[in-house]
Amino acid sequence: MVTNFKFEFRFKLGTEEDRQHRKGHNLRISILSEIMKKPARFWEGLPDKKVQCTLCSRNCVIPPGKLGACRARKNEGGELYSLVYGSIVSMAADPIEKKPLYHFWPGSSVFSIAAPGCNFRCAHCQNWSISQASIDELPCDELSPERLIELTKRYGCRGVAHTYTEPTLWTEYAIDVGKLAHREDLYNVYVTNGYISLEALEELRPYLDAANVDVKAFTDDFYRRICGVPSIRPVLEACEWMVDHGIHLETTYLIIPRENDDPKEIREFCRWEVKELGPEVPTHFSRFYPHYKMVDRSPTPVETLERAVKIAKEEGLKHVYIGNVPGHEADNTYCPSCGELLIERYGFEVTRYSLKDKRCPKCGAKVNIVGEHVPGTSWFGI
Repeated sequence: MVTNFKFEFRFKLGTEEDRQHRKGHNLRISILSEIMKKPARFWEGLPDKKVQCTLCSRNCVIPPGKLGACRARKNEGGELYSLVYGSIVSMAADPIEKKPLYHFWPGSSVFSIAAPGCNFRCAHCQNWSISQASIDELPCDELSPERLIELTKRYGCRGVAHTYTEPTLWTEYAIDVGKLAHREDLYNVYVTNGYISLEALEELRPYLDAANVDVKAFTDDFYRRICGVPSIRPVLEACEWMVDHGIHLETTYLIIPRENDDPKEIREFCRWEVKELGPEVPTHFSRFYPHYKMVDRSPTPVETLERAVKIAKEEGLKHVYIGNVPGHEADNTYCPSCGELLIERYGFEVTRYSLKDKRCPKCGAKVNIVGEHVPGTSWFGI
């Protein structure tokens, strides 16, 4: 049996005891940050000891003593350092379907980890309490890549997922983890906003097996207003690059009422996927629930999600899913040739798996599944 666990620490600062606790916590974080602080990769030196970070498409120019927009990288004396290498703010043994990755080692458990911070400022972020925080605001456990792989194997997981916050921020760590994971025949995956630079992707590629990219919308306007970055283009380029270089890709489009639910926009998104990623790419239309700065909104009507699925199929996408609606028939995988039910799911659990050698048992059509089905995995929902 696989035991699952998760930890996320929170502090309330209303009492003197709380303040003293926080003071001690800050000292511990300061000490640990010095221990785990690592020279960063993906940057260039500029005059006056400024540096330009090239890890993500923000390309932050950082003066001495200052942080990048992600709050996870710091210029110290003209040298760039990662402040989050191995700094774990949350971990869990999850089903891979939770990422969501539906066509990648179905039924397996994955050891999921996160560091504080993000290079986006999404107004609807469901993990805002850790993604919109910096390393000195949250207590973390420090895990070396070797220790992480030990825990992954101990808890019966088939691989590692960098998730919950934005994994781009600790790509140096993910590369080191991926090297060890592959030696142990484990996979290494990203759940990401896709704003990583192609330079960083090139170095990460040998050690990254799959990714789910959140395509937040299909307009620059949404990315500016809601996510705090100027353009969607780097996200699309990263998706196209992954497909071209053999990384298994699935996309998630969270549909938010009155923001990115226009049928025309969704149709344009689907046309781009078919043309640039291919009709086989698994596509997840996910239901929005109010979070963070968007608590005044209503959850996405299921009819809106169903309309998106209809549009996607009209445009030629073969594997289209509805997320955050447990029990919906569009949470299952069907043969794109004959319509046979191939993988049945409820929530994040695979309840039926009918593929034979990754082919439909009825018509023989091959389905793009990476890895083997892992039956009988036990886990406890979080």
